Amino acid sequence: MSNDFRLGGDLLINRIGFGAMRLPTNSFHGPARDPETGRAVLRRAVELGVDHIDTAAFYASGDGTVRANTLIREALHPYPAGLVIATKVGPVRTPDGGLAAGTDPAVLRPLVEENLETLGVDSLDLVYLRIGGAEPPPNGESVAERFEALAAMREEGLISHLGLSNVDAGHLAEARAIAPVDAVQNHFHAAKRDDTDVLAACQEAGIAYVPFFPLGGGLSDVTGDRIAKVAERHGATVPQIALAWLLASSPVTLAIPGTGSLAHLEENTAAGSIVLTPEDLSDLT
Repeated sequence: MSNDFRLGGDLLINRIGFGAMRLPTNSFHGPARDPETGRAVLRRAVELGVDHIDTAAFYASGDGTVRANTLIREALHPYPAGLVIATKVGPVRTPDGGLAAGTDPAVLRPLVEENLETLGVDSLDLVYLRIGGAEPPPNGESVAERFEALAAMREEGLISHLGLSNVDAGHLAEARAIAPVDAVQNHFHAAKRDDTDVLAACQEAGIAYVPFFPLGGGLSDVTGDRIAKVAERHGATVPQIALAWLLASSPVTLAIPGTGSLAHLEENTAAGSIVLTPEDLSDLT
């Protein structure tokens, strides 16, 4: 199993990346975390070989004082060669600080421009169109107009690669008829394996499949006797085996575990060196 993946055919990245959502706050509406710790985590991630950071302009503390994109720019700009930064657009902030699922294509340009400004770049490596809220949108909701708007910005050079988030196989097919889709970000992990149709479509087309909440995100428990048994066999932690399983599930899967802790960062990135045996995979089935 290779530890690398060529995103969109041209961006070679480590299959273990980093999710920035937990840098500003431990929970979406929680209090701000120490920004210096966030910057230290980002710098250490790059030192450990992370070259794929997943973020969004709406990743922020509840009071808006600490923002993931700002931390990334402060810690890493000018960005090292080969670092890929992915972001997502679609949701919009509500007056109370929450998020609403945006469906108007007209809002996408200012959202893309916000990411360009806050990250301090002229072009974004990868932009996901995120649809729906916490759960996937209703069946039959079209992504065509919104994806066409992002595709137009790709033609302008504002975006290099396009992705989709929180979508089904129909959305993926609809978008691919408009422009290349280079990554899909859906909810999938060792304890939630019900997105196999989209994963299969991605694998067949060589599209990166990048699960959000790869360790459950506090919404699901990835622990269990089967994972614990394999973890003991490898002298590893349960989260490490959950990440190793994710990478072993398909050659197109990437992992973007997020943390605001240096210790957890070290643990997560070390999971990339774990090679699961056929016996392990059988135990985890």
